[in-house]
Amino acid sequence: MSSKAHLLEPVEKPIASALKTLAFQQKGLSALADAIGNGLGESFLAAIEKINGIKGRVIVTGVGKSGHIGSKMAATLASTGTPAFFVHPAEANHGDLGMIARDDAIIAMSWSGETQELSGILRYSRRFEIPLIAMTSGENSTLAREADIVLILPKSDEACPHGLAPTTSTLMQLALGDAISVALLESRGFSATDFHTFHPGGKLGANLTHVGEIMHVGSKVPLVPLGTPMAQAVHVLAEKRVGCVGITDGSGNLVGIFTDGDLARNIERDLTGHTVDDIMTPSPKTVTEQTLAATAMELLNRHNISALIVVEGAKPVGVVHFHDLLRIGVA
Repeated sequence: MSSKAHLLEPVEKPIASALKTLAFQQKGLSALADAIGNGLGESFLAAIEKINGIKGRVIVTGVGKSGHIGSKMAATLASTGTPAFFVHPAEANHGDLGMIARDDAIIAMSWSGETQELSGILRYSRRFEIPLIAMTSGENSTLAREADIVLILPKSDEACPHGLAPTTSTLMQLALGDAISVALLESRGFSATDFHTFHPGGKLGANLTHVGEIMHVGSKVPLVPLGTPMAQAVHVLAEKRVGCVGITDGSGNLVGIFTDGDLARNIERDLTGHTVDDIMTPSPKTVTEQTLAATAMELLNRHNISALIVVEGAKPVGVVHFHDLLRIGVA
């Protein structure tokens, strides 16, 4: 073996391992998609209908890796409009069963369906007639027999070379959990505005902020009417310091815009005797108060401009600057 080949081997082996792992997981996801089109889909629809019909919350439970996936599923449900939380089976057996009410529904996750720690929650759900949805590959397992609705996951080889570490199986659980969350989101008409209610912080919350929440209004909006002498328009441009001046007609409608870029491009011209009508750009780019901050930023970047006039119909009601968007975390 050449020295070059010897050096490459340690690098090539992990890459080959990564590709093999992804191939196993792609196979698992394909099997899951096939299952939804061949039997699993009926149970999936029944689960969505059952969850949409409850008055309480969705309780997700599971042990080990299934528990970690269940915790993520509960968080996704809760953040997309379906009240949910995760209850660990071991804690449930020591008092947390009291967190589960009769108006709730339970999603119990266990790959084998024979997880001993789930027995307390199973008995509790049957005793108080709480709807139980099972997510398992054990078609004839204890969990499947006890459940009202059974989501049978197809069996597919784990990526682990020993076939032991949950890898492909947990990915399928994760994917099916996301599918349930998104189907519920869509069935309830959950909007971007609703999403912002549950995600007020961070970049996601910033992107979902509406322009109306951060725009400048009133006397801070730079506006002049048609026919305004250029000297006066330049004075307003410098005074308001947002990089533009909106031009309005006799009805107060926005008909044009004059920017610091326009001023720079005409700096060598003698503008004496000119009005904004001669320099302005007609039909400027605008947004409404309901425009998302992320959309406003995309417009600024695409057209290489620094500010947008906010309108209601054709009337200017505010202005939003690039710096306003950066300040709240949109980038």
